[in-house]
Amino acid sequence: MKIRGGMLLARALQQKGVKQVFTLSGGFCNPALEGLMECGIPVINAPHEQVAGHLADGYTRITRHPAVCLVGPEGFANAVPAMMEAWGERSPIIFVTGSSTLKRQGAGGFKEIDDVAIAAPLTKYSAQITDGERIPEFVDRAFKIATGGYPGPVHLSLPVDIMFSSFEESVAQEERPFDHAYQTPPRAFPDPQQLQKIMAALENAERPILIGGHGVWWSQAEQLMEQVGHQCAIPVFNVPYHQKLLGEESHAYMGLADVHQYTPSKAAIDESDLVLMVGARLDNQMNFGNPPLFPSTTHLVCINGSHEELEMNRSADTILLSDPGAFLKTLLDHPPLKRRFQSWFDLNRERRGQWVEKTVADVPDLAETGGQIHPLNLALDVQKALNDRDWLVIDGGNTHFWSEIAVNIAGYQGQKLGNILHPGTFSMLGVGVSFAITAKMVNPTDNVVLISGDGAFLSGGLSVEAAFQENLPIVVIIDNNGGLDCISQQQERLFTSGTHFATDFRDIPFHAMFEGLGGYGELVENPEDLVPAVKRAIASGKTACVNVKTKGYISPIVLATTSKRDKASIE
Repeated sequence: MKIRGGMLLARALQQKGVKQVFTLSGGFCNPALEGLMECGIPVINAPHEQVAGHLADGYTRITRHPAVCLVGPEGFANAVPAMMEAWGERSPIIFVTGSSTLKRQGAGGFKEIDDVAIAAPLTKYSAQITDGERIPEFVDRAFKIATGGYPGPVHLSLPVDIMFSSFEESVAQEERPFDHAYQTPPRAFPDPQQLQKIMAALENAERPILIGGHGVWWSQAEQLMEQVGHQCAIPVFNVPYHQKLLGEESHAYMGLADVHQYTPSKAAIDESDLVLMVGARLDNQMNFGNPPLFPSTTHLVCINGSHEELEMNRSADTILLSDPGAFLKTLLDHPPLKRRFQSWFDLNRERRGQWVEKTVADVPDLAETGGQIHPLNLALDVQKALNDRDWLVIDGGNTHFWSEIAVNIAGYQGQKLGNILHPGTFSMLGVGVSFAITAKMVNPTDNVVLISGDGAFLSGGLSVEAAFQENLPIVVIIDNNGGLDCISQQQERLFTSGTHFATDFRDIPFHAMFEGLGGYGELVENPEDLVPAVKRAIASGKTACVNVKTKGYISPIVLATTSKRDKASIE
């Protein structure tokens, strides 16, 4: 019996345990869609290829198992921004895109483009399948590369003639590997001698801190990291622009390792004598490991699960190739470290409490805001309407930054959430709705609320149709300040005129857009109406929008980046 290349692809994905595919259905996709249907793999048809990619990204980040983005030749270019966002977050998505016929390649074939070369800088692996009998082999290779070492997206280009051609059903079954089922990626175990040096340095330290990054999440070691914070009394911080590793309410968690959004982190890093960077990169967010963010007197140690990461951390004083989980477990199994740094830990907790009090006190009152809602108060009030199972998604520029500050404040005050999602390293606007939809897919009984800037929603709001189409009700809170506020504020500090240009929006009735689509909408202009409105939107059971009129305020990180006098932790 012979089957089409698309069916071979679907069966190969099924063997890998793929539970969700996202696409924009096109003629190229039909053989694969037939195969996915017969294999029982759910498919969501997105309104745009970029949306399909962001949906696959959100699903992969939450489940930590690769989802698939399948698009045709004409949709490849539209999917490229989603590749970039996934690349920044190290999200192991499998991108399968169509290409022109192999037979006429290089002769100006139908929708011909060098997709392999274009995708290469944004993926761990980009290759074209040139023989349909090797489809299972390429899928196996793609999964192992995507999930092994430092995870990340991969790209397979499948020519349309191979997708439609017929092949023996038993191809690739007579050579190794005979078992194509998904396998847990191999993990590095620490070199004993190098580990001993780090343990000795930790025993001699007085003021260590731990900064967790991508590697902790993808190795599923965040609970071990929290246990280290508690048991060893080491303050724990999170790399900015990354999946939250610990709940903001965790006693061990202090906040972002960001000297602008969370100023106590500056004192902690300045006074530290040892920094353990676990599963993180010394990139621009970490000032490449250099002063003034990391003092020259601090012993900087990087623990990473792959050589790819260690190559980026060449400036560290000490490096260790180790799965983050294996390293953290070693700390837990080392008795001399138990409550070793309690006074230092308590000092950082005290500073977090002082920062919360000062930040809340410094928010302008209604007289100063002209009765309009401050973006920090918006984010704090939204959380008041949520419970400990609800998901909060954040999207935007200043909206993102103020919301990050708000979740730290609310967490310190005892607010517990199901989880938090936000854009990754590239701060790409418009991912919020897609991430919220995937959070609802994975957690259908929990509420999912998105706080989005108005500009961010205009960038990716079309994806909300998937929420209606798939009956995945989410609540979207629009921080509506009437423009690209983050950019306006930079312009006002850069332009000699002190004004801004080409950043304003008209008064957009976002709530009415949702009502027109069959959802729930509500406009909020008074601060006291916000929490009740959010609760009504959740209770509606529909995909809903609360359109909140706010007054734009420059966030600490934007203020810092517009000051030439401030040597920041970002360029």
